[in-house]
Amino acid sequence: MSKVVFITGGTSGFGKEMAKIFAKDGYRVVVTGRRDERLQDLKDELKDFDIYTLKFDVRNKEEVDRAINSLPERYKNIDILINNAGLALGLEKSPEASIDDWEVMIDTNIKGLLYITKAILPIMVERKKGYIFNIGSTAGNWPYEGGNVYGATKSFVQQFSFNLRTDLKGTNIRVTNLEPGMAKTEFSNVRFKGDSKKADSMYEGIKPLLAEDIAHLIFTLSKLPEHVNVNSLEVMPTCQSYGPLVVEK
Repeated sequence: MSKVVFITGGTSGFGKEMAKIFAKDGYRVVVTGRRDERLQDLKDELKDFDIYTLKFDVRNKEEVDRAINSLPERYKNIDILINNAGLALGLEKSPEASIDDWEVMIDTNIKGLLYITKAILPIMVERKKGYIFNIGSTAGNWPYEGGNVYGATKSFVQQFSFNLRTDLKGTNIRVTNLEPGMAKTEFSNVRFKGDSKKADSMYEGIKPLLAEDIAHLIFTLSKLPEHVNVNSLEVMPTCQSYGPLVVEK
């Protein structure tokens, strides 16, 4: 029987491309999202493959538990969990940033990831098999102006991934924290709250990562032998690199 992959935030960007690549390889794919029309569009696009969609908000623990408990039998034994749902809001420096934006990032990037992981872990632990991918960010490793709480949430994702792997010793469950750098998806449109012109300006004159690149990486890692665990993988577009430390004079 084919394996089951469970992808949060699967209606656009990284998640959508992951759903496509796994579905076309014969996986049974569970895709979650908050937007009915996007979920239906994905089902229509992949109508020849085994796709099951769940509409809920990862920030709501009751919705998370209810959705996962409602899975039909053929989708219950989740082999791969991809915690992809996440977002950045705003690029203001901390004194000017919105506390509401900070709370949404914390609720989505941290608490949402925890709710999903806690709900699915028992399935994997009981079967003594599984692979968890958490989508972190280079922002969790390297600060930048306006990254404040977004970067902090991704630092949490990294450390939680490491600690989760430690706690799962002896269960044969693998955990990888994948940390993309600059990538062109709807990410910046969300960050700038629908200002497409501002979002597009972030990528002018450069060749950023694409959603397909990250989906391909996840897919490739998932195919490694079960005795191989990549703890953390940071990936940037070639045009992106490290900058000097700032010294104020």
